[in-house]
Amino acid sequence: MTRWGSQVQSLLRPPRTDRQPSEAFSAFAKRGMPCPPDPPISPPQSDHFDGRRFRNPGTSSRSGGLLAVLKWQMRRDRVRWPDSIVDPRYNPPPEPNSPRDIVATYIGHSTFLLRLGGLTILTDPIFSLRCSPVSWAGPKRVRPPGLALADLPPIDLILLSHNHYDHMDLPSLRALRSRGDTVVVTTLGNGPRLRRLGFTRVEALDWWGSTQIGDARVTATPARHFAARTLWDRNRTLWSGFMIEAAERRLLFAGDSGAGGHWAEIGKRLGPPDLALLPIGAYEPRWMMAPVHMNPHEAVQAHQALGAQRSIGMHFGTFRLTDEAVDAPVQTLSVALKAAAIEPSQFSTLGFGQSMVAIKDDAD
Repeated sequence: MTRWGSQVQSLLRPPRTDRQPSEAFSAFAKRGMPCPPDPPISPPQSDHFDGRRFRNPGTSSRSGGLLAVLKWQMRRDRVRWPDSIVDPRYNPPPEPNSPRDIVATYIGHSTFLLRLGGLTILTDPIFSLRCSPVSWAGPKRVRPPGLALADLPPIDLILLSHNHYDHMDLPSLRALRSRGDTVVVTTLGNGPRLRRLGFTRVEALDWWGSTQIGDARVTATPARHFAARTLWDRNRTLWSGFMIEAAERRLLFAGDSGAGGHWAEIGKRLGPPDLALLPIGAYEPRWMMAPVHMNPHEAVQAHQALGAQRSIGMHFGTFRLTDEAVDAPVQTLSVALKAAAIEPSQFSTLGFGQSMVAIKDDAD
């Protein structure tokens, strides 16, 4: 393990003092296994919930997911990633000059530190060495977090889009809980797991559901994806993005999503975002990933459908989850922008640890 990996792992394991783990939890933990799934929830049936499992609108909740994964693993054309990448060092995140400024710092994968409307927000926090149910196997980082967890400012709000291991990282969440009882906004079905971690201020939303956090309104937005943490709990919890409305600004954190008509619907119902954080990686092979992950060309189409003033790409270059090269998402985004006659300043990426005043108050 590299020195930064050791530091990250030690940082993420503060002593548990808030409660004693249950007998079932202890039994699974001793075997190095993921915990049993949460009990089912019972929201009203809708176009995306059949009474048992969530689904993407217009699709069945049934899926040959495991067979498809096995087929992919047997046939995949593996593009080698580097074992580690050393990124430039960037200045610490700046303070906003105005509540209307949107300051974004890219930490890595889908984790951003965001400042808007007096709030400090963290998205899908993962600081662990691996995104996996166990610490000794699974996809491993090729670069450290762009900002160490220990260097984070006090966090007012955590946005948690869904329960996949690369988005809901329990060691990172435990470490964040040890710093304070932050508000967490997530999706239906994820509340019990977060409360077991010690979070008491948890809002679990359905699509288009909203909650007020101080002066900010947070709305869960549709996404085309799925959820699972074990072989037995597929789509028993919901997935989403989030629109934050504060200080007369709109910021969309898209979560994970495939392409679809939901982007135009989000822009129509909630208004075009001033800043959209859109996934651009983990998209190959297309026969496998297209339903759940956009490629850069589709991300550009999402930017246009939303009517976003500016977009920043995410979900790339951190964990090797799929078959494209480590730098392919950024390179392909450049090609897609040129093909769509969109200026790079309208849709770009940040370096790992780089900050940007992405949207600036006109009065500044």
